[in-house]
Amino acid sequence: MRLYHNWREILKEAWSIRFILLAAFLSGCEAILPLYWDTMPRSLFALLAFFFCAAAFTARLVAQKDI
Repeated sequence: MRLYHNWREILKEAWSIRFILLAAFLSGCEAILPLYWDTMPRSLFALLAFFFCAAAFTARLVAQKDI
């Protein structure tokens, strides 16, 4: 496996990376927030994390002009 020569730029600009980071954050929220707030629906964060994972998958297939 080899890295692209512009991997730093890809990390900064790629939408798929942004969506993956959002999905990871929401997964953490899904695990941690219900411990502190009983009224917080866990399924909300799971649904949002799934949405951002699907968006990241789609973003990997779409050509991005700036990168």
